[in-house]
Amino acid sequence: MVHQLPTGAKDLLPLDVAQKRWIESRIQQVFQSWGYQRIITPTVEHLRSLTAGGAVDPESVIQLNSNSIDILGLRPEFTASIARAYAARLGGNVATCPQRLYYNANVFRRRANNTSEESFQAGVELLGASGLLADGEILMLLSESLDRLELQNWQIILGDARLTGALLDLLPEQYRDKVRQCLASLDRVALTEMDLPADVKVYALELIDLRGKPKDVLSRLSTSAWTSGLTGEINYLKSLVDLWETTGGNSDRLILDLSFMQTFDYYTGIVFVVACNNYIVAQGGRYDRLLSVYHPQNASYPSIGFCLNLEDLQQALQSRLPQTLANSNCLVVAKTPDAMQAAFAHAAKLRQASDLEAIELELEFRSADSVRDHARSRGIPQIAWVSSDGAIDSEMI
Repeated sequence: MVHQLPTGAKDLLPLDVAQKRWIESRIQQVFQSWGYQRIITPTVEHLRSLTAGGAVDPESVIQLNSNSIDILGLRPEFTASIARAYAARLGGNVATCPQRLYYNANVFRRRANNTSEESFQAGVELLGASGLLADGEILMLLSESLDRLELQNWQIILGDARLTGALLDLLPEQYRDKVRQCLASLDRVALTEMDLPADVKVYALELIDLRGKPKDVLSRLSTSAWTSGLTGEINYLKSLVDLWETTGGNSDRLILDLSFMQTFDYYTGIVFVVACNNYIVAQGGRYDRLLSVYHPQNASYPSIGFCLNLEDLQQALQSRLPQTLANSNCLVVAKTPDAMQAAFAHAAKLRQASDLEAIELELEFRSADSVRDHARSRGIPQIAWVSSDGAIDSEMI
């Protein structure tokens, strides 16, 4: 009988783990340096908790059999779990805000073809903070995390759900949903072929083309006859772009795309993805209504966050990641069976002397040449031959 993993599940072999840890350790150093603290939430949640915010389709959750009357599911992302965990704890005490939290673990999602997928994410949530500085912190933290990984050719595609929603609201109501669907799927062809009044189609095509260098897009918006009532939203984005550039953000890294949106109303402010070559390595945005769903008194706490997709990062970074595993530094060999105790003691002594070095113990009694061949095949540079009286003969290979 052949035993195979379920479709979408993953075994991570030692080199995969080494590459994953290389990425995670650098990201976590950045998160911690900005004051974020790690949170661990359960892998299994009530389905109603996972889907309460509206961003997660119940069909995408891998559901579990349970004796409980409540349906359980594996987490498909972290934001809902973290919001649930903190909403009640925040209470009405604004002094506990903001909360800076980060996570790093696996998630599970059911795909449209009814297959499941396990993946790994790391990310942050900034709970109880709003305004220009909070949005700027998240974008700059994301930028610093990617730079710490030495990732090349990445760009943040930045949108604003509030502003795009306001632009859509300028359309006659009967056309909004159709245009919104085209924007969410970036389907300009469908929008062009749609049966719309001429002036509505002109405006809808202007919306789907609102992407490019931030200052160019914002200049087009400011001079448009359609947007005279949206000065506050436009000026906010201008201020955010200025903050990005004046605090060291590379202007070429930021693309403003006001056609970028989702089909659901989960996000309430800026939204973004990070594209690198053919990979989406990160995504996030502002979600000011989510915590009220979990709060006992429905109190709202403005919040924003992002997650990094570790598998996509691993692919995008492949040429920069470790390609081999670290070798042990020394092979300790008992010359005879009565030297085993001394060999264990010497190996322990070597490990205590440097907790960064790996020390292996030879587990067989074989010829010296066979031991040397074994050490060479493993890339171990030194052999310590141990006698029963504790005498040590060191040999470099």
